[in-house]
Amino acid sequence: MTIHDLSKENSVLNRFVSEIRDVHIQKDTMRFRRNIERIGEILAYELSKSLSYASTSVETPLGTKQMNLSKEQLVICSILRAGLPLHQGLLNYFDTAENGFISAFRKHEDNSDNFEVIVNYFAAPSLEGKILILTDPMLATGSTLENVLLGLKEHGTPVTIHIVSVIGSQEGIKKVEEVFPDNTHLWIAAIDSKLNSKGYILPGIGDAGDLAYGQKL
Repeated sequence: MTIHDLSKENSVLNRFVSEIRDVHIQKDTMRFRRNIERIGEILAYELSKSLSYASTSVETPLGTKQMNLSKEQLVICSILRAGLPLHQGLLNYFDTAENGFISAFRKHEDNSDNFEVIVNYFAAPSLEGKILILTDPMLATGSTLENVLLGLKEHGTPVTIHIVSVIGSQEGIKKVEEVFPDNTHLWIAAIDSKLNSKGYILPGIGDAGDLAYGQKL
């Protein structure tokens, strides 16, 4: 797997990541969602540089111009519900992409620290021969993406997989490296070093789904 860690270079991305981390700013749920969306747009732009391009003739009112455009078939699949703002950021740039949505959640038995990841809904087009962009804003343990990968097999084999995340842990990234194909790319805005006993990233941001859409039962 090829890891593209955008935090290694200073850019405006740092501001958006700092705001989603900030315990005071993240209380504004609309701003939180918009910042995740903007992070998605930046990650989409960087990812776009890795696509294949071909010269295409574009007709203007005064003539024609040859421009390099990508004609590859993209499918953006996002993990509900936290992945929705990130999905929108990618879709803002890859507006002709097909779309898929996956329901995955952690199930804690008796409110313990141990959990299993349950995937119980998956709606997506055929992935056969296409480029799959799989979005999961918080790459914590890597277990969610591992379970999603198993579900993807029924929808065909993509030519390349791009995982797009906002923040990941070293442990989660290592897990993904072990289970995903070699031709997988990870595009990520920040990498943190630790997980707590419940499998949340430290220092991270907290629960991305709750911050974006409110607490759940």
